[in-house]
Amino acid sequence: MAVFRLFWAEEGGLPADDRGLAYGDGLFETIRMVGHKGVLLSRHLERMVRDARRLGINVSRGELASVCTQAGQRFSERFTDDGWILKLTLTRGGGGRGYRPEPGMVPNLLVSASPRPPAPDASGVVVDFSRVPVTVNPLLAGIKSLNRLEQVMAAAELGQSLFEVIMSDSDGNLVEGTRTNLLLRKKNVWVTPPAASLAVAGVLRQWLLERLRQRGEAVAEKPITVEDVLGPECQGLFLLNSVLGIVPVRTIAGHDLPVDSGLATIFNPLETLE
Repeated sequence: MAVFRLFWAEEGGLPADDRGLAYGDGLFETIRMVGHKGVLLSRHLERMVRDARRLGINVSRGELASVCTQAGQRFSERFTDDGWILKLTLTRGGGGRGYRPEPGMVPNLLVSASPRPPAPDASGVVVDFSRVPVTVNPLLAGIKSLNRLEQVMAAAELGQSLFEVIMSDSDGNLVEGTRTNLLLRKKNVWVTPPAASLAVAGVLRQWLLERLRQRGEAVAEKPITVEDVLGPECQGLFLLNSVLGIVPVRTIAGHDLPVDSGLATIFNPLETLE
């Protein structure tokens, strides 16, 4: 018996009784692909399996990997050499009118492909602080779940001049962007908010922290304040996203920040293709 029911987006959407549509009962991965291979692919699949298990959804990593292979064969020739984006949306399945899941449900997996978005400006991007706070339930911290209404509301603040908006928690600490994790360079130490405080713990974030520590760099996982970013000790602020890469911030809320492109050279997407 299949571990999940497979749906290709181009052949139709999920069934009307899908719990992902009704309740956001599921999670997703967005993977940058080049031909048949994916950037940090194993980490994406490991996160989906791990976080699905946290939600009580059992899925096989081997089956997910097989679907990625099928997707590469199906979509890779439709896009340019610059790559494409593979999205895997996993839900608990269909059935049941109420919140309580029925026993023995078979998950649904929706697979879609889209062109790769334009690369961010290598000289740095313009961002602002969001008016929409982010609330992280400890039971769901870090999971890339289908519950993203806060990010939707914050992303509505984006205009043509803004690349991203940075969301804060109830204490005013900067947590993450609508689609990015944060990494601050301050007094010769790299600072990033703790994973337990994040709505989404990105695979690039974790990979980069490991790489920095391997290089002997000092890394601290602790809250980041507005004063940390706007103060004189800030040596650079970076946005992390496995599709977009490592993006330096040039201006935040009208304040110019120092820009150092050296960090971007650590992450070469072509070296992480799997």
